[in-house]
Amino acid sequence: MHCFRKVKDDLIFIGANDRRLALFEHVYPLPYGVSYNSYLLLDEKTAIFDCVDKSVSEVFFSNIEYLLKGKSPDYLIVQHMEPDHSATLDDFIRRYPDTKIVCNAKTLAMIKQYFGFDADSRSIVVKEGDALSTGRHNLSFYMAPMVHWPEVMVTYDATDKILFSADAFGIFGSMDGALFADEVDFEKDYMDEARRYYTNIVGKYGPQTLALLNKAASLDIRIICPLHGFVWRKDLDIFIDKYQKWGSYTPEAKGALILVGSVYGNTENAADILASRLSEAGVKVAVRDVSKTHFSFILSDAFKYSHIVFACSTYNNGIFTNMENLVHDFVAHNLQNRKVSYIQNGSWVPASAKLIAEQMQKLKNMETLGEVFTIKSSLKEEQLPELYALADAIAKDINNSL
Repeated sequence: MHCFRKVKDDLIFIGANDRRLALFEHVYPLPYGVSYNSYLLLDEKTAIFDCVDKSVSEVFFSNIEYLLKGKSPDYLIVQHMEPDHSATLDDFIRRYPDTKIVCNAKTLAMIKQYFGFDADSRSIVVKEGDALSTGRHNLSFYMAPMVHWPEVMVTYDATDKILFSADAFGIFGSMDGALFADEVDFEKDYMDEARRYYTNIVGKYGPQTLALLNKAASLDIRIICPLHGFVWRKDLDIFIDKYQKWGSYTPEAKGALILVGSVYGNTENAADILASRLSEAGVKVAVRDVSKTHFSFILSDAFKYSHIVFACSTYNNGIFTNMENLVHDFVAHNLQNRKVSYIQNGSWVPASAKLIAEQMQKLKNMETLGEVFTIKSSLKEEQLPELYALADAIAKDINNSL
C-alpha cells in the first residue's frame, strides 16, 4: 500500500523506513532504524530522484504506481550508486523501460558494473553545471566526488530553491511519520545519530565535504532533501554549521572523552578517578568502555569532543585488542585537530601509550597533552598526585580555551 508525503505541492516524498535492519552496511548498529528517501517531481516531465533499498521496494513502487496512475516517469535522476539507493534500479527499468536515466559518466560506468541492462541507450549523461528543464522546474547538477563515493552528484532545483543532497545531510534513524526536521526535536533526539552517520559514513572525506559546502554556498537554498532522514525547510544554518565543523574536524564541544580499554578493572579505576577530578574542575566528561560501546558511537564522540584520553591496558605486548581496533578506525576516518593524553597499564612492560601515540602521529594536528601516566598492574596511593597533575593539565587547557 502506498505511503507518501508532500514536500511541496508538486514534490512528493516516496521513500520509506526500515526499522528491522540491525546493521547498516553490515557494520553500523541501527537502534532506531533508517530511512531510504526518494522524491517524485510532478511537472510537465516527471522526475524521480534516486531509487531505494530493496527492503522498502514494495512501498516505493506502490507510491509511483499510485501517484503516476500507471504512467511511466520521464526521468530517473541517479545521484548515488550505493546499493541502499540503487539496488532497485534494475527492477525500476524492467517496470519503466522508457524512462531516461539522468546521471554522470562515473555513475553510468557503475550502473554497468552492477547491472546487465543496456544503460547507454537509456541514459542522459550530465556534467558539472549542466541543466535540465522539466517544465516549471529548472534543475542543475553539481559533482560531489567522495561525499562519499566517487560518482556522487547533487541536484539543485532553481525554481523552488531545493538542494537534493544525496548522502550529504543524511542521518541514521527512521522518521516515524515526520518528514521535516522542524516536526521533531532534532537537536535532542536526532543530532547524535546525524553525527554518527556523518562521522562513520562520510567522515574520512572532510575536504570533499567542505568543497561541496562551498558549491552549495553559491546557491540560494531554501530546502534540503537528503537520501536518509529528514527534509530541512527551516533553520538550515544549524545543520550546515555542523557540517562545517565536522568537515573541518573542528570539535563541537570543549570537553574530555575518556576511552577505557581495561581487562580486570585497574585501568578503568584510574580513568574513573581522572574523570572525577575533571568533573570537579568543571570539565564536561564522557567515559566510554571500548569493549562495550560500538566503535561507531565512539568515533562520533571523538568528532564531538576537543580532548581525548586513551586509558589502555597493554595486551600481548601491544594495545588492548578493542582499543587497537578503535585506534585504527580513528586513523581510517582521518580524525584531526584533537589534544590527546594517555594512561597506560602493564604488569611487566607497559607499552600501550607509545603504540597508540605512534598511530596518532599519522593524523594531522594531534597534540599530546601532559605526561603519560603509567600503572603497573594496579594504581597505588602514592601515584595519585601524578594522576591529579594530568587531570589538572587537561582541565586547565580546556577551561582556558572556553
